[in-house]
Amino acid sequence: MQFKKIIIGASLALSIGLLAACGTSSSTSSTKETSTKTTESSVDLNKLDLPQLSTDVSKDEYLVEMVTTEGSIKIKLFPKQAPKAVENFVKHAKDGYYKDTPFHRVIQDFMIQGGDPKGDGTGGESIWKKGFKTEDSNQLYNIRGALSMARASSRNSNGSQFFIVTNNEDVSDGLAIQYYPKKIIDAYKKGGAPSLDGDYTVFGQVIEGMDVVDKIAGGEVKANDSGEKSTPVDPVKVTEIKILQEPK
Repeated sequence: MQFKKIIIGASLALSIGLLAACGTSSSTSSTKETSTKTTESSVDLNKLDLPQLSTDVSKDEYLVEMVTTEGSIKIKLFPKQAPKAVENFVKHAKDGYYKDTPFHRVIQDFMIQGGDPKGDGTGGESIWKKGFKTEDSNQLYNIRGALSMARASSRNSNGSQFFIVTNNEDVSDGLAIQYYPKKIIDAYKKGGAPSLDGDYTVFGQVIEGMDVVDKIAGGEVKANDSGEKSTPVDPVKVTEIKILQEPK
C-alpha cells in the first residue's frame, strides 16, 4: 500500500513552496471567513474560557512531559475541548507508541512535526486503528506553542502525528474581533499560525520548555523528495512521554 505523507497546511497552500509562508502570513481574512471554528456567531468570544493562555494546569486537564534528546517539554492537554485527540495521544503515550520517534519534519518559523513511528511522515495510526475526525473548538487556537494534530487532506484522517507551532512573529494583523477573542488576537502578536485555525485539532499547549522546541526548530534541515526543505539532518527524537497529572 502506498501511504500519503501527512502534510500540514496542504489544504491552505497551492504548492509546497507556499507552505512555510502560511505559518507567518498575515493575509488570513479569507481563511477566517470559511473555517468552521471562526464563523461569526452569537457567542460572545471574549467571555469564553481560553485555557491556552494560562500556565496553570486545572483539575480537568492533563499535564505531560515530552522527553526528547534535546531536553524536556511540558505540555498541558485539553480533554474537555478535544476529547478524541487527547484520549488518542495519552493512550499512545502510556503504551510507549512514541518512544524513539523523531521530529521528522521541521519548518523554522512555522512548526515541528512528529509522532510517526516510521519516521518519514507516511506512518502512524490512531488507537482505534483508523482515522478520526478533526475537533473544532472556539476556545483553542494555533498560537505559538500550540500542540495540534497533523493529518492528511481529509478531516477524518487524524492518526498519531502531531505538530507544535513555533513561529514567534506577529501574525495578528487582519484578525477580526468577530472571529477571534481579543486575548487570542493579542496572543497572536507573539506568534502562531492562525491560517491553520479551524482545519487542525488543537489539543494542547506548551507551558514549559519552549526553548527546547525552538532548538528543535532551529536544527539543520535538507530538502525532502518533494523539494521541501524540512527534513532534519540530525533528527531530534522523543524518548518518552510521561503523564504527570490526570484530570480529577
